[in-house]
Amino acid sequence: MKKNEVPQDNGEFKDLYYAVDDNGNYITTQSTGWEPKSIALSNAIEEINERVANVKTRVLNNETSPIEYHMELHKMDINILTSYVGLWKWRVKRHFKPSVFKKLSIDILQKYADVFEISIDQLKNIEHGN
Repeated sequence: MKKNEVPQDNGEFKDLYYAVDDNGNYITTQSTGWEPKSIALSNAIEEINERVANVKTRVLNNETSPIEYHMELHKMDINILTSYVGLWKWRVKRHFKPSVFKKLSIDILQKYADVFEISIDQLKNIEHGN
């Protein structure tokens, strides 16, 4: 697209676009937003926030462990989390069970804490500042 065709809808999100200048050269230019993209991003962020809130409620109701909460909070899925902690998928899923989570060793808890860049205490206690 040409530089003068880059969307400028005064959206919430700013982007860097490649455009063609008057001489036909590729340049980068800032966009103040494109309304459809801003709406889609806002909807996606809202959906993520709802999922995080849902999982937090499930943790507080002892239906899942804080690991699942932190996974959602950090916008990860099970595959990403398992690759970061270096554990089999079935083990990580098992760690979502509150009864199993309570018995995890300090070493395993530290692996999760390191991935989420938090302390073990923050990992265990989601209602305190997360």
